[in-house]
Amino acid sequence: SMMRASAAELTDEPLEVVEGEIPADLQGHLFLVAPVGSVSSDGLPNPDDSHVWNGNGLIHRFDLGTGGAIRLTTRLACTPCFWADLATRPGSPHARFGFSDWGMSRFSLQLGMRNQLNTAFVPMPFKAGEPTRLLLTFDGGRPYEIDPSSLEVVTPVGSNEEWRPGADLPLPFPPVLSTAHPVFDRAAATLYTVNYGRSTGNFLDTIPLVAWLARLLQPLAPLLAVVLAPLQALLRRRLGVADFVHLLGWDGQGPLRRWRLVDEQGQPLRIDQTMHQIGLSRDDLVLADTSLKFGIEQLLSRPFRRCPALNRLLRRLLTRPQEPDTTLYVLRRADLERADRTDPEGAQVVARKLVIPLEIGHFLVEEANPGGRITLHAAHECATDVSEWVRPEDVSALDGRPLDPALRGMIAVGAMDVGRLGRYEIDGESGTLLAAKTLHDPRLTWGIGLYACRWHCPAHSAHDGRLSSIYWQSLGFWSDLLPEFLRQLYGDYPHRLVPVPEVLGGSGDGQGRPSALFRVDTASMTIADAYPFPQEQLAGGEWRNWVCNSPEFGPRPRPEAAPPPGVDLATDGWILCIAISEQAKELWIFDAADLARGPLCRLAHPRFDPGYTIHTTWLERIDARSASYRIGARADYDPRLKPLPDPVRELFEQHVYPHVDPC
Repeated sequence: SMMRASAAELTDEPLEVVEGEIPADLQGHLFLVAPVGSVSSDGLPNPDDSHVWNGNGLIHRFDLGTGGAIRLTTRLACTPCFWADLATRPGSPHARFGFSDWGMSRFSLQLGMRNQLNTAFVPMPFKAGEPTRLLLTFDGGRPYEIDPSSLEVVTPVGSNEEWRPGADLPLPFPPVLSTAHPVFDRAAATLYTVNYGRSTGNFLDTIPLVAWLARLLQPLAPLLAVVLAPLQALLRRRLGVADFVHLLGWDGQGPLRRWRLVDEQGQPLRIDQTMHQIGLSRDDLVLADTSLKFGIEQLLSRPFRRCPALNRLLRRLLTRPQEPDTTLYVLRRADLERADRTDPEGAQVVARKLVIPLEIGHFLVEEANPGGRITLHAAHECATDVSEWVRPEDVSALDGRPLDPALRGMIAVGAMDVGRLGRYEIDGESGTLLAAKTLHDPRLTWGIGLYACRWHCPAHSAHDGRLSSIYWQSLGFWSDLLPEFLRQLYGDYPHRLVPVPEVLGGSGDGQGRPSALFRVDTASMTIADAYPFPQEQLAGGEWRNWVCNSPEFGPRPRPEAAPPPGVDLATDGWILCIAISEQAKELWIFDAADLARGPLCRLAHPRFDPGYTIHTTWLERIDARSASYRIGARADYDPRLKPLPDPVRELFEQHVYPHVDPC
């Protein structure tokens, strides 16, 4: 059922209480976003079996405590490339320019890369007393501001000229790589994000076939380097394809500030997978080469539609496992301030490299860093590859039978090892690891994914900069989402805790290990509270298995200056999350101090039909956006359209600019 979703836009629809009662002091506004397919599919499933995350972002806002009810409003994230995609869908007069799904991305050979804005939010309280501004993000494009009240997409952060594409192609929508999790510095009122690129050699190095050929031809390496040097130079000159990482800073009103990041040898940083998340302490920034891998194998997912055997062979030749370790880069903020502001290309700043065993998808950095000691909390998605999805040629790792066609496009979350959580202490000056501690639970930590805590969001009130409690969600283990291809890809996982036969054996009842919501006490590194989501067999023999997704913390209102004795602010509130089974899709509300009690309230709506929901945020209040910053679409795109054929420029005049530059 996570592979089914509606793209319908709803306005102020009241949710219906299925069970329990809405907490009387629940307040604020919950935002979440989910991909809901393309303009051609009008929801999920995607007709071509591409990755479930390949889709337009549908913004959801739940208004909490409005007259004792919870009301839902949804809007599609309509960027300029969305309108171009809509105008070029099959059957339209401009269909020859149309976009197609390429595995995890959507691309047009004539127009470029879609920025689908379907991943995460960043609240930005730039000035005290002014409305909190809200950012919506995507790993493959510029972040955009949205209006928290209307949910309309307002403006990109930075113009096209301020962002460097991964490949400088003569297309209106250039391929831009960024992070889905920029960070907002409350003290400096500055947003930090990244803009990076990967060279052709970088992409080729990730292909097993190329690596095999490189080993075979190792004796000829000096000659090949000489022969291939002109080709590499041509690619860099014509396409701008090179390894680079730039840190960007933004004050909410002016141009972006840029820093070019290099390693301790003075070479540009090289990212081998993605930079899905970055972190911030008072004195440092932490960047990561995260476990969301992206390569040619994700683009060329099914080139031979009528020959599954060739698709299987190509997949095996092109696909590598994600890196089993994580590379972090530590930046001293003092170095950023000392950097030369006059360099138009951005001042050069050294990043200190640190490698941590185990892959990291998401992490949180504590604001406090006494004595220059950075504390980082990480989710280790061990041998759990969210960049792989169920494809038509896949067969089960358990019995070799074809996987259920209804699951095509779903993330292959038959995890090949139990997930772990880590706490790491790092010396900010040297970038060295000072202390490390991990935990796992044989039942609860399979497929760890998303997080929530009171203090990770700058919209929440100030605190001491520590993260004492973090809530994590796990998807669990589902044997029907474990293809044989993934079993072979991660069979030799170097950090294995659970032997492969035990992984394949599941929990013994055939229903996998449960999805769960749990709280980690970060001081003791223990699971202090947990709720495994139900796995129930109904009267007719049918199973109802609930999956938890998209948790968010909503604080209990406290008008007094200090909480009452015995109240821990880190757990003083509610956890709201999406709960999905084959039979229902609901919003569940938990007491953040007592998850084990189960949901206090379950709510639904006949037209609330999300698929795979992703990240969330919470705002105490919402106001219409009043900031004057805006990148005009004509000024942004006309320079890129100037050398292109008249029909492309006409497409923008007729179908893009009227929607995004109505004046």
